[in-house]
Amino acid sequence: MSYRLRREESLDGEQLRAMLEQSPARAAQAVLLAAGEGVLEAQALLGQILLDGLGIERDPALALRWFEIAARRGHLMARNMLGRCAEHGWGREADARAAAGHYRQAAEAGLDWGLYNYANLLATGRGVAQDHARALECYRRAAALGHAKSMNLLGRYLEEGRHCPRDVASAWDWYRRSAEGGDFRGQFSHAAVLADAGRIDEALEWLGKALQGGNLNFLRVARGALLQATHPAVRALARDYHQRAADLGDERDLALLAALT
Repeated sequence: MSYRLRREESLDGEQLRAMLEQSPARAAQAVLLAAGEGVLEAQALLGQILLDGLGIERDPALALRWFEIAARRGHLMARNMLGRCAEHGWGREADARAAAGHYRQAAEAGLDWGLYNYANLLATGRGVAQDHARALECYRRAAALGHAKSMNLLGRYLEEGRHCPRDVASAWDWYRRSAEGGDFRGQFSHAAVLADAGRIDEALEWLGKALQGGNLNFLRVARGALLQATHPAVRALARDYHQRAADLGDERDLALLAALT
């Protein structure tokens, strides 16, 4: 199969994912060609695959250049990715203030990921003055757009009554929606609600999904929480979380796993 993307084509996300799964190197060459011919979506995607090293040699600095090209042409996700590069120091020096500027532009244009990332900086005071009220509003807007990670954080604000009236029922509903949307933290939050309600089998199912999708930082926090669970079946999952963290982590994670035996 050969891939050829014309300037006038609008690249569908599912099509691009299929291309990269079937033949990453060939798909990367097609994206590179299309980007050079001015296909906006390909320019943004080229930045992403250069950043990830997917089908092409990883080059964060060059990825940053393509994000800049696409962002100047109005691509909102590319603008968001300029924020990510600035926040994490990918292809440039880390600069939380610059990251906040890019996220704010993407957020003001209505991009869900821009709203989420800008809210995270507002909530923590990185690159901007800490402002939980504005962070909460951004999470609300992103959640309304279907952003699963924002749904979970909105639920947390509502459950704790931070900078808003406490609304546990709404919080639990947002956790459920976040879990169903595929966010591993939302899955963990939803599982906690189910376990407290005595719906252990359902809780275990969602905890299993969170285990498979969770990153190392999440696993390190979640394993400790599970050790404190009151139900034996839920508490027993702590070992699986320790094992997964050990697979992804370092000597400290291996030591904590060994301490359980």
